[in-house]
Amino acid sequence: MKSYQVDKEGYYGEFGGAYVPEILHKCVKELQDTYLTVLNDENFRQEFDQLLRDYVGRPSPLYLARCLSEKYGCKLYLKREDLNHTGAHKINNTIGQILLARRMGKNRIIAETGAGQHGVATATVCALMNMECIIYMGKTDVERQHVNVEKMKMLGATVIPVTSGNMTLKDATNEAIRDWCCHPSDTYYIIGSTVGPHPYPDMVARLQSVISQEIKKQLEEKEGRNYPDYLIACVGGGSNAAGTIYHYLDDERVNIILAEAGGKGVETGQTAATIQLGKTGIIHGARTFVIQNEDGQIEEPYSISAGLDYPGIGPIHAHLAQQHRATVLAVNDDEAIKAAFELTKLEGIIPALESAHALGALEKIKFRPEDVVVLTVSGRGDKDIETYLFQAESDR
Repeated sequence: MKSYQVDKEGYYGEFGGAYVPEILHKCVKELQDTYLTVLNDENFRQEFDQLLRDYVGRPSPLYLARCLSEKYGCKLYLKREDLNHTGAHKINNTIGQILLARRMGKNRIIAETGAGQHGVATATVCALMNMECIIYMGKTDVERQHVNVEKMKMLGATVIPVTSGNMTLKDATNEAIRDWCCHPSDTYYIIGSTVGPHPYPDMVARLQSVISQEIKKQLEEKEGRNYPDYLIACVGGGSNAAGTIYHYLDDERVNIILAEAGGKGVETGQTAATIQLGKTGIIHGARTFVIQNEDGQIEEPYSISAGLDYPGIGPIHAHLAQQHRATVLAVNDDEAIKAAFELTKLEGIIPALESAHALGALEKIKFRPEDVVVLTVSGRGDKDIETYLFQAESDR
């Protein structure tokens, strides 16, 4: 039987690894040597589980969406990560990494953020642990996600708008890595997705795997079996998707559907559909699919969703796509917006724009009435209300 897990060198098949400048070799090696020991330590597990339960509010509900089920002809459950403290799945990872940082003796935390959800989650745990927090965020994202920016500042973080490149997530990540290069001894870099050099993709997937761990238990209670026929999640870097599928990777009974950002259309040049368009390359320390031109220069991605406009993809997802373990669908801006309004009107849940891409995949799949489908609503839509209102006005 095929295994889709990471190997000892940090590779998923041909994807992954750690391609970092010499100045960061020591930091990355220290992390590689430490993370599994800490994550498997009984004291760490107890503190992590207690915070997930009492601070984050886990387990998050698995909700049977009856109206959507009827519309799409299946039994559709929503994994409600939008109900977590801070409004998204990101806090599962930031709590785990800040506990690791503390055990490594680091006292200065840096992070990158796109939609601002990871930034808010990082600022939240830094406030909780009384640590200095610096967040890098593209100027474009600062403007379109200003509510989250104000939340980060309120939590005591320093938010640095990045003005290079497209001024979005890729550029924020570049600046965070640059900062880490300048402050290797006292700084811990909390990466928010399954991207970056090994061990980050594996570490983030492990910390987010609480999602699929809960799905197994909740499905057993509701369906008398612990696996669905389909798992659906949106994918930018890929952390919520990795968490959703982690315990099902090697279970071939489960169909994995990943929804990436089609933007204005895969063929328009205004897209973030990395798996549809990308070629193998190196981005932010990992070998993966990258949207690039014929000269190997990374192209600027586009999506209406600030959390999905990344020109790379987590190496785990590149591998799953290459091995045909996952089906990857590009969901365009207009399809995501339509799906968001549909969920709001049919189920009374306003999803984040990122999650709306997963919902937009539903109409592209032909289900059978007996199919059990689990779709992760990775975040809530408070931060995207202005975009939704603008779209509603435009449609009138």
